Amino acid sequence: MFSGRTNWDLAPNRFTRAVEAHQREGRELLDLTASNPTTVGLEYDPNLLNAFAHSDALRYSPEPRGLRSARAAVSSYYESRGGPVSPDRVLLTTSTSEAYTFVFRLLCEPGDEVLVPSPSYPLFEFLADLQDVRLKPYPLFYDHGWHVDMHALRAALTDRTRAIMAVHPNNPTGSYLHAGEIAELNALCSGGNLALVIDEVFLDFAHDSERRSSFAVNTDTLTFTLSGLSKISGLPQMKFAWLVVSGPDALAAQALERLEVIADTYLSMNTPTQLAAPAMFEQRHSFQRQLMARIRTNLAGLDAQLSRQSLCRRLELEGGWYATLRVPITRSDEDLAIDLLQQRDVLVHPGHFYDFPSDGHLILSLIAPEPIFREGLSRILSFLSS
Repeated sequence: MFSGRTNWDLAPNRFTRAVEAHQREGRELLDLTASNPTTVGLEYDPNLLNAFAHSDALRYSPEPRGLRSARAAVSSYYESRGGPVSPDRVLLTTSTSEAYTFVFRLLCEPGDEVLVPSPSYPLFEFLADLQDVRLKPYPLFYDHGWHVDMHALRAALTDRTRAIMAVHPNNPTGSYLHAGEIAELNALCSGGNLALVIDEVFLDFAHDSERRSSFAVNTDTLTFTLSGLSKISGLPQMKFAWLVVSGPDALAAQALERLEVIADTYLSMNTPTQLAAPAMFEQRHSFQRQLMARIRTNLAGLDAQLSRQSLCRRLELEGGWYATLRVPITRSDEDLAIDLLQQRDVLVHPGHFYDFPSDGHLILSLIAPEPIFREGLSRILSFLSS
């Protein structure tokens, strides 16, 4: 009765079952997996809600690419970062997941391939399955920081490859693409009739405060840059995201024409949210100040605790909300995460959730409240030392 594309194994894994059992018992939980910025004790301007009480919200006048005023707000965001982007190159979506869906539909026939980084975020597989697209991983390797394995990436290319995806900075490794990697990716794509698909939801969260360039101004090859207010302004509930099309003018124009038809088929963006876009972008200044202060405090606390022991170390990271802890391999990462939950009431993600190639990695959220992060980390290190 059901399509093969949804034939996933939906049985909860051991880790999920352990978390559910812990919740049923009602025990203390130090959650170091926090990813929802609205639940970690940050302050939001309550006046933001006034932006939704706009008289034009009662009038329906849909635009497939999104209201011009909302796209102009996206354009202003990029201008503030030093990279001019025309509103005409912007297409609004309710999430980056929806933006991926549009791009996959635009570029791929059933069975075509898109290359994706590994380690990286596990949602991509489901998005690709729903569009009958096959994902092929290319590895990131760690050597005093994370790097794209360009040799392996080239080896993964086939005549069915339609695009190369990257996350800038990567989730969870926190690594930005560097100038040499960007040049190689552009050369590969322009020479191989491929598109670049770049996820930049964590772009603003550089730990050294040095502003990284956005791919939204990349002109060397056809490029689709995805982002949204879920991370930029800490507003995942508002469902406001976008994709920017850049590259050679003729190709970009063709892509936008086709994307407009796809978007017009759904018209999923709601009017009140689009009208509130300028106010939601303004929220990012306060939100990012608070969140970066939290990240820096937790990162400093992490380094301080690690300096007092020799079993574990953190891997280098440049941006984003997560840290990777390298731990001794005494069991699988999943077993270790379950033991930490059951014996120390600490919740962390095992590295294999993000396709780390080997055991010995735990992923910690740097946006968890400072006291929870500090105590949770102390319990992790105490458990490992015992």
